Amino acid sequence: MAEETPLVNLDTSALVAAQLLAERRLPALVVTNLDGSPHSILPASQVVKFLVPGYVQDDPSLARVMNESMADRAGDKLGSKRVRDLLPAERRELPAVNHDDTIIEVAAIMARLRCPLAAVMKDGTLIGVISASRLLELALQSH
Repeated sequence: MAEETPLVNLDTSALVAAQLLAERRLPALVVTNLDGSPHSILPASQVVKFLVPGYVQDDPSLARVMNESMADRAGDKLGSKRVRDLLPAERRELPAVNHDDTIIEVAAIMARLRCPLAAVMKDGTLIGVISASRLLELALQSH
């Protein structure tokens, strides 16, 4: 059930992480501590949120009056940051599942944590991930 995925650590450039998400069209990345152990999940939506000023998030109608040069500066904004800067201030529970968990067990974790990706662990070691789309593919195989 586990799939390979690129990993980033807390000190990886935020721009590198964003490029991985964009180029591979990933829903999220597993973020590791510097020792390689899983720390958290960085959803692509969190990176997008980082790019949009808070006042525009509060009032999306302001986005209409902003020009596209703001989007052009996204790389500049990300270039000076690390992955740790993109993560929420309050650490969330890591959506981790065991390599032998059932589809329903994995779905329950993803649903409870509202995360598009879960880290797959075996004997305390990260062996891959499962995405929500892969989970759906597995669940619908018999139909």
